[in-house]
Amino acid sequence: MLRRLWPHGDSKVSGLVEGIAASAPTVFTKYGITSDLVIAHAMAQFSHECGAGTEMVENLNYRADALRSQWPKHFTAQQAQSMAHNPQAIANQAYNGRMLNIIGSNDGWNFRGRGLAQTTGREGYQKLADKTGLDLVNHPELVIDPANALECGVADFVLCGCLAPALADDVVGVTRHLNGGTIGLIEREHWLAIWKSA
Repeated sequence: MLRRLWPHGDSKVSGLVEGIAASAPTVFTKYGITSDLVIAHAMAQFSHECGAGTEMVENLNYRADALRSQWPKHFTAQQAQSMAHNPQAIANQAYNGRMLNIIGSNDGWNFRGRGLAQTTGREGYQKLADKTGLDLVNHPELVIDPANALECGVADFVLCGCLAPALADDVVGVTRHLNGGTIGLIEREHWLAIWKSA
């Protein structure tokens, strides 16, 4: 089913689809997810967040105008011009000083969005590490490892408070909890219809 719905799911992380499929029988129940409806909501959100496996690490290669549009409070016009198309500099400017990322460090880059739920920030990685028992602060790349990807995504889904709205079949509520807003809501609704059908 996952190969059919994520036909390019292994294109960025080799073995991702197999890793998700192998861990699914234990991961969902480990985190108290036993309803097909909640699984459909989780997988719909993951499908959107990580581009069905094709965007497992946040793409921060922005033009100057896009930086100003995306993060108007974090980039002056001059900063946007000087940092355009420099993903590491962009990550540190956009994310440091919040989400427990340390100003003047490489935290923004090290803890950029990753995985099925696009976990972001030192704080997000630490909470996820505490929940899963994985050393994600020292090894953030483990979030996208095929053996851990589903567990990290599901644990993040739970940590963000998505279970109650998913049980209520409230895609807007799930999106707000996971994303902090309703970015991509139409696509998320589309993915939900696909996963419910599957």
